[in-house]
Amino acid sequence: MSSDQPVTLAVIIGAHGVTGEVRLKVFAEDLSVHRQFNGGALTLKSVRGGSNGVIARFAEIADRNGAEALRGTELKVPRSALPPLGEGEYYHVDLLGLPAVSDTGEALGTIVAIDDFGAGDVIEIERPADESGKARRFMVPMIPAAVPEWDDARLVVADAFVER
Repeated sequence: MSSDQPVTLAVIIGAHGVTGEVRLKVFAEDLSVHRQFNGGALTLKSVRGGSNGVIARFAEIADRNGAEALRGTELKVPRSALPPLGEGEYYHVDLLGLPAVSDTGEALGTIVAIDDFGAGDVIEIERPADESGKARRFMVPMIPAAVPEWDDARLVVADAFVER
């Protein structure tokens, strides 16, 4: 992925209160290290935990109506603003859309989602549609035993974790 490709770190899911604060669904460990989003259109003033997600205040949002108008807005930064990855680390955006293959070379489908239910990331792979037109999905834990390797071209799933 190029260094100027935008990466979504959060999405505005609604207003919080009447002063322009917003509730966020956050996809990053620490949103507060970034101040500018969406090419400078939004400037983060503060961020804190709340009872219903993360609460943020942006300089450009003055009231509840302004906050509600931005519901669904993705908060993006350039890829170059993200810290470098360590060994075995990845950004979700780098895995989404990758083809998945078994360690025996069988094409399995495409990575369509990455979830974390509390015990680590789980990748969701969508198989090609069958003769009835339905596309089945299966999940694989993102652990070395299940996913021994990946790069920017494909993700390899150990055959023992492939749902048949």
